[in-house]
Amino acid sequence: MPALSRRHILTSALAVSTGFAAVSKMAEAHRITEGAADTYVNEIAGYGPLVKDPAGLIDLPEGFRYHIFSRQGEEMDDGFLVPGKHDGMACFAYDTDKVILVRNHEIKPEMKGIGPFGPNDERAPLLKAGLAYATAPDGTPLHGGTTTLVYDLKQQALISHHLSLTGTSTNCAGGPTPWGSWLSCEETTERAGDLSDKDHGYVFEVPAQAQGPVTPVPLRAMGRFTHEAIGIDPKTGIVYMTEDRDDSAFYRFIPNDRRHLHKGGKLQALAVRDHPHALTDNRTGGVLWQAGDSFNVDWIDLDEVESPNNDLRTRAHAKGAAQFARGEGVWFGDGELYFACTSGGIQENGQLMRYVPGPYEGTEHDATLSGKIQLFAEPNNDLVFDYIDNVTVAPWGHIFACEDRYSDTLKNHIRILTREGKVTTFARNTDVLNSEWAGACFSPDGSTLFVNIQNNGWTVAITGPWDSFKA
Repeated sequence: MPALSRRHILTSALAVSTGFAAVSKMAEAHRITEGAADTYVNEIAGYGPLVKDPAGLIDLPEGFRYHIFSRQGEEMDDGFLVPGKHDGMACFAYDTDKVILVRNHEIKPEMKGIGPFGPNDERAPLLKAGLAYATAPDGTPLHGGTTTLVYDLKQQALISHHLSLTGTSTNCAGGPTPWGSWLSCEETTERAGDLSDKDHGYVFEVPAQAQGPVTPVPLRAMGRFTHEAIGIDPKTGIVYMTEDRDDSAFYRFIPNDRRHLHKGGKLQALAVRDHPHALTDNRTGGVLWQAGDSFNVDWIDLDEVESPNNDLRTRAHAKGAAQFARGEGVWFGDGELYFACTSGGIQENGQLMRYVPGPYEGTEHDATLSGKIQLFAEPNNDLVFDYIDNVTVAPWGHIFACEDRYSDTLKNHIRILTREGKVTTFARNTDVLNSEWAGACFSPDGSTLFVNIQNNGWTVAITGPWDSFKA
């Protein structure tokens, strides 16, 4: 596809201050209507209005098309079934025409009949001993985990899919590593007991090239909490993590060995400099900032990171760490990271944060020229964006954000945010289930957007004229 222009993303602390100041206020919105009911608002033209899908599933702009594959319940190449609750996902290069997708499945222990082993776990004996992290009281593996797919971009076709992590719980989001693996996060802090023989709330690593289920190893030093998503700075190897709680912290993990996370490291929580115990949602403690505002940050060391009392975030806040409203999707772009706070904002429609590391990030000189956190967007209008969750940065710099509002009246969309903070709508889920979007990620060549529709148990490939975007 033709190369798209993109603004160079700031990587030094001096450039950061001018970059943040450049973010402007929201422009007057152009209202788009469908019949008598408004369904979305675009601040810029983007790819144009959505075109009604004759199949009643996914509305996209003119010229774009979708392909649904790897549906819940289909038999995979290893004899297991495609699990349900498709969620976070990442795409990795495989060969000239093919890519690998590693996909989470947010299945809780109490959810029955949607796991990889069949309605009555009749396929569980196919799993080799030692490859399930945890089991239910009856000895069967828990159903959460990941699957791995190989997809042909040229043919727009699924080549193969198989189980790659199992026995975990509530695998929501995660993040890709620079060395070609997926970090799958458990969005739960369940303790061993009636539903599972192990504690949960950990991160697990799945190499993209794994040919079958990996041996599950919890990365304990990265903390035990309601993990949501992860972004890794390829320059420093520092891991940034969100937590899906109303009173969550935003974490960074400085590994002892950036290539081998199981060797431990230091876990810290973000604090807003000169605003200890900051409440960032603009609601709980009053208005802290406006879209475009930014603050320098400090990082607070955390102890007892396996948190047997599930109080890591509250202990961090007591030490001065900032509090965020449901930290969810994270994606590291070119020198900066974006993360969603799903229920933040005055109207609780969500916020998008931007974090730019400092030039000495994670070193003893960190505080000299610290990183900066910015409130990148907070529209306070559910027609602009509402409950954004998973996010990804396109190869040309636009941010694609998935909505996960469950409502009888509001549709779930994929929104695009430009580097100037303007919002346009790219897709609308019009299926009767009105499920959330999840796991958005682009193929390395930028030709295909992959995304999941969770409750349907579908993965979708979207292609079209990506170079036709109008600001």
